[in-house]
Amino acid sequence: MGGEAKTLICEVRPVGQPRYLREAITHLRGLRRHAAGAYPVVGAPYISPQSATLARQNGCGYIDLSGNCYLAFDNVLIEKEGKPNTRPVRRPLKTLFAPRATRVARALLVEPSRSWRLEELRRASAVSLGHVHNVLKRLEELLWVARDAEGRIALQKPGDLLDAWRDEYSYRANALVGCVAPVGDKRRIMAALAREATLQGLPHAFTLHAGASLIGPQIRVPTVHCYVGGDPEGLVRSLGLQPVEGEGVVNLLTPYDSGVFYAPVTKGGLPVVSLPQLYVDLYHHERRGREQAEKLRRDAMGF
Repeated sequence: MGGEAKTLICEVRPVGQPRYLREAITHLRGLRRHAAGAYPVVGAPYISPQSATLARQNGCGYIDLSGNCYLAFDNVLIEKEGKPNTRPVRRPLKTLFAPRATRVARALLVEPSRSWRLEELRRASAVSLGHVHNVLKRLEELLWVARDAEGRIALQKPGDLLDAWRDEYSYRANALVGCVAPVGDKRRIMAALAREATLQGLPHAFTLHAGASLIGPQIRVPTVHCYVGGDPEGLVRSLGLQPVEGEGVVNLLTPYDSGVFYAPVTKGGLPVVSLPQLYVDLYHHERRGREQAEKLRRDAMGF
């Protein structure tokens, strides 16, 4: 550079997740004591935007095998970002959102400021300690949770966890019975549905537009969606509903995992799924779902 050499000290990691990059950055910081003026660079198969931010904040360059890079020293700036991961790791984020694993993520998101003991989180999520441990290990690798001096677990990046769940999830994975109803008033339908489900001992909670309308009463309800634990046939019969092909005016969802009933919110005497569950349900729904999801997140969730 201008006839002068510049020393770069590089550390390459097999995984570019923030936890491993932080270790590399710490190691490079130690090496710089013996190489005054050297510029530190971390390398990995893929540097995510979160990892890239971590490197920059610590005065470190980076380069990956997908074409992303950042080198900034003296009068030199070489930058390339936005390249997708061409070498995905073997443990994709979807492993965090398998049915039972999602229970752990959901519990953390419902109380994002809480510090949990392992046993408390196990009881809340109703899975084994081993299952909780495995999920937390993955979240720690991503720097989305951290432990305090007493071993309690706290969520550090609720927004990142919610985004990841949203991107892996669709309410359509649940079995659905679509119906038409003998009355047109959606509020009356919802009240009758909740009453009958309670009488029949069926867990239930409203979601999508029906749930959002109870959280934010100004929201219109074009269709009613309600999770129902167990066989919905008795409800269909007692409410005088007529099943149709596909989605109808009233839609009874049989959840593939009972975790959807965790921490329901009661509004107007009717149960609604937890706010994180409502958000991910709404996000991929066609009828203005994404707009309502983002409004819910902005107004009621705060992350």
